[in-house]
Amino acid sequence: MSVNIKKITYSGWNNCIEVSNGIVDIVATTEIGPRIIRFGFIGDVNEFSVNSEDAGKKGENIWRNYGGHRLWHSPEAMPRTYSLDNFPIDYKELENGIKLIQKSDSWVNMQKEIEITLDPDKPKVKVLHKITNKGAWPVELSPWSISVMATGGLQVVQQPDKDTGLLPNRALVLWPYSKMNDHRIHWGEKYIIFEQDVNTKEPFKFGIQNENGWAAYFNHNHLFVKHFKHDENATYPDYNASYETYTTDWMMEMESLGPMVKLEPEASTSHVEEWELFDNVKRPSIDEKEIDELIKFYIK
Repeated sequence: MSVNIKKITYSGWNNCIEVSNGIVDIVATTEIGPRIIRFGFIGDVNEFSVNSEDAGKKGENIWRNYGGHRLWHSPEAMPRTYSLDNFPIDYKELENGIKLIQKSDSWVNMQKEIEITLDPDKPKVKVLHKITNKGAWPVELSPWSISVMATGGLQVVQQPDKDTGLLPNRALVLWPYSKMNDHRIHWGEKYIIFEQDVNTKEPFKFGIQNENGWAAYFNHNHLFVKHFKHDENATYPDYNASYETYTTDWMMEMESLGPMVKLEPEASTSHVEEWELFDNVKRPSIDEKEIDELIKFYIK
């Protein structure tokens, strides 16, 4: 097989770039971004959620959560983190993919790039995220990769399992609005199981040291797996969380983070994710034994 690249219109945006290998396709916007607005099997549903209220909009001086996949930098702060991505970007075609390049804004002075490489023969994608400091002074930050997943799914995150003897081996990070008894979250022995509910708007978010370097989302009779590197010697934001996830009524976010760095002027930091998509995978119940069998089969 080969990778084909063409321009299309998608969700109201013109000049989107579609990258396809005959099995899956990726659609990235160029009128806003950098942002991947679709990923899925060809002719099938979008694994990402697109916010219907924001679809097709551009050029406004307000921040919009369009959905899809985006690059931020942590720790989160208003208004710095919410620098606008409502304007046209540059792009370059690469072998088996594309690079999306945001013009540096005049206030935060961080330039974002997302490089997408699609496997020619498999439903696998490598996504390289890069942030360059275009300002005049050093900034401490963590590259933050956020996938806004479609409604109705079930996410699985494995807990750290290192034997540390008499010392603790994990920490759970919670936000002020996260209620421990929320019906969408299930605190298992091995896994944390997180359900998206279209009828519950109240947000919930948690973070964890994801030492195993993956998170899985069952939806649409498919399985989406996000792989990334956890560096046990690095420092991460938000009480040292290398992975975070958030949900509300219209989506569930899967968020991996890179280590905190002091980024000097004109210096860059990068963070890589790899995505896999499996077909004909039934969404499991919240039974850990059932989930464990699926995880061991699909995640190597």
